[in-house]
Amino acid sequence: MSKEEVLSKVNEIFTDAFDREDLVIGFETTASDVEGWDSLMQMNLIEMIEDEFGMRFDMDEVVGMENVGSMIDIIITRI
Repeated sequence: MSKEEVLSKVNEIFTDAFDREDLVIGFETTASDVEGWDSLMQMNLIEMIEDEFGMRFDMDEVVGMENVGSMIDIIITRI
């Protein structure tokens, strides 16, 4: 699966989580770029992404995620 394919799936998760069909995320998107992306939403997103890709992030990975691209890099190494 390519980075772009993973980004597409992650974008679907974000649009569902935030209930915003107009939301488009990119590799450089951070929490400060999306209204409502707080620490509680971060944990919700992590859980939804883990379920979608059948994997679990460890705490160091979650803490080290600087943007959506770094999250996708971790997913790519696992699938």
